[in-house]
Amino acid sequence: MTGLLQRSAYAAGQAARVGVYFGQYWLSARMTTPVKPRKPIEGPFPTTGKILADLRGLLERDWANIEAGRYRVPHDLVSAPLSALRTAPGYFRDLQEVERRRHSGSAQEVARPEGHEGYPRYYLQNFHYQTGGWFGRESARLYDHQVEILFGGGADAMRRMALVPLGETLARRGGSRGARLLDMASGTGRFLTFVKDNHPRLHVTALDLSPDYLQEARESLKPWRGVNFVQAQAEATGLPDAAFDAITCVYLFHELPRKVRREVAAEAFRLLKPGGRLILVDSIQLGDNPEYDGLLDYFPVAFHEPYYADYVRSDLPALFEAAGLRVVETEVAYFSRVMTMEKPS
Repeated sequence: MTGLLQRSAYAAGQAARVGVYFGQYWLSARMTTPVKPRKPIEGPFPTTGKILADLRGLLERDWANIEAGRYRVPHDLVSAPLSALRTAPGYFRDLQEVERRRHSGSAQEVARPEGHEGYPRYYLQNFHYQTGGWFGRESARLYDHQVEILFGGGADAMRRMALVPLGETLARRGGSRGARLLDMASGTGRFLTFVKDNHPRLHVTALDLSPDYLQEARESLKPWRGVNFVQAQAEATGLPDAAFDAITCVYLFHELPRKVRREVAAEAFRLLKPGGRLILVDSIQLGDNPEYDGLLDYFPVAFHEPYYADYVRSDLPALFEAAGLRVVETEVAYFSRVMTMEKPS
């Protein structure tokens, strides 16, 4: 009976979540005008039915992992849809500015204000055309909401796919007590809330370059102990060699120039203990789900992702192998690719 009640609660919570975010996606589409690409998109586009079917498949995998004991029911199953409704007015107010930038091609506003000295140039852009880029508490407050709308409420479930290889990695290394995890480009700390909810004794380090996003992460992770916060670049963390049993990296690599992707992979190798693992969650690439290829080519046109077109065509296994990491497993989860790499013992 408990299992049935838990499954019913999960189904109701996710239905409410998808309804809220897909509803806002639908409304956003009617408040904005698509950007016409400079050259025709050749790949196919998925139908709405295909996307909804794949989202349903993702949530079924999410539930299967919960039922198998790989991780717990989301800690905010009930509160998340309500939070999405509270955040919606701010999102729609900013949508007007996003639309202005999208059609004017304005994505360099962040590079102009004073106070951003010392940050790498590639970082000082209005990624996704969002106000403030990676700076400002309002940007940090809206970011997760914007991502969930983009994926119809499936972003958290895609993030949770990393909990499976993380749990396996910790089990191989004797459990979470005494182990150390680095979350590269932690952003608002959203993924780490699921990590700490499942591994409360695990010592985690949230690393991000944005002071505003790190402050949001501090607020998100207040309920848990054993969290360290570091403001630094993922390619030059300043952290000691071989300090971590595991490193997670969620939705970072598609935001990086090719050279920096190589540097981040090398930094992960340096920071991992022998036998430690890097777990990557990022966008799918061309060919991962051929029906989505046209959408992947259109994405950087609509959302100012300057390094995305190169990312989706890059050879990620070769990138990590060149850094010294062995690819253990790769799988596709909805719009995401989940990769596990190991540093040789």
